[in-house]
Amino acid sequence: MRALLAGARRAESALIQLTRALVQAESPSDTPEAVNACMDLAAAYAKSVGGHVKLHRPPKGLHFGAALEARFGPRRRSPQNPKPLLLLGHLDTVWPIGTLKSMPCRITGGRLYGPGTFDMKAGVAMALTAVEILAEANAFNGEVILLLNPDEEVGSPFSRAITERLAAECAAVFVLEPAQGLAYKTARKGTGDWRIDIKGIAAHAGVDFQKGASAILELARVVETVSNWTELERGLTVSPDIAGGGSKTNVIPAEAWAEVDVRIARKADAIRIERKFAALKAHDKRCSLAVTGGINRPPMERTRGAVRLFSKAKAIAAELGFALEEAATGGASDGNFTSALGIPTLDGMGAVGEGAHAAHESIVIEHLAPRAALLAGMLIQGTSA
Repeated sequence: MRALLAGARRAESALIQLTRALVQAESPSDTPEAVNACMDLAAAYAKSVGGHVKLHRPPKGLHFGAALEARFGPRRRSPQNPKPLLLLGHLDTVWPIGTLKSMPCRITGGRLYGPGTFDMKAGVAMALTAVEILAEANAFNGEVILLLNPDEEVGSPFSRAITERLAAECAAVFVLEPAQGLAYKTARKGTGDWRIDIKGIAAHAGVDFQKGASAILELARVVETVSNWTELERGLTVSPDIAGGGSKTNVIPAEAWAEVDVRIARKADAIRIERKFAALKAHDKRCSLAVTGGINRPPMERTRGAVRLFSKAKAIAAELGFALEEAATGGASDGNFTSALGIPTLDGMGAVGEGAHAAHESIVIEHLAPRAALLAGMLIQGTSA
């Protein structure tokens, strides 16, 4: 394992350069041509280290970039690794084109800053560096598949099917999302999004007050109802986060709406919460209520398979000279999909840093080489005992 760390340290400068190149190729989810340009950079690097590259383009009507599939190492199966390993990531970001003007890609104070550095272009660069280290050492024990998605930040509507199909081929999934502090992630909450639309009856707020049926008042009742579905002890939260309604200050509002974020830690709660939303009814019979939405990502529960993978990673990290902890998080990733299929999934295997989706987004450079070496070590050992 020490040889892997030495190789990662030799590759550190190139790793930083690759991260910077990916960050400077701005790639918001809603701008396919920009996402594709960033994918092209990753594809070129994958080819340069022996990868066999395939692009999956969305069908007409879906406004997303292409997903990148790259395969490395021997295609033959071995007793130690009868199935491939999947490295899973994304190259789309939440940052619009032009963000680099206010958040330039720069190095200062031992950190690399810029939009998408932490979430999760550094993780992608680490993965490509890890397979490069293995290629140079001829150390692959089996096939490694890298999948980079173009739409993770908006729920993966296009790429989910690709992720699930490729994951079904694999013995385990390593997700390149950012670390949680210094920890790998063995559990994530599932996510759901609902919208509630209410129609009332408009009326003059002074002359015809009683003839009106306030959609905002009805919405307030509904918001209180759904908020009370939160069960913190079960890891279930229901949070109305955006709301609006009404037209003018002297008009009883005829319309109101709210968007609700739901997080679940247990698969069993998905059906239960969906039934609750489906059963919502207006308190004021003069109002009508429409509910749309549902669970987007199932929870990534802390399975035996995930724990086994983490135990292996912790042992390799110790050989490399640092301690590794595990964590759970309320945020979701594409790893939620693979875990729900029953495939052992370990998440948070990307960069150490902070500020995902925030103006101070950055990674800590000193952790890049050790974490890339750890990732390479996991690819060598695979799911072997």
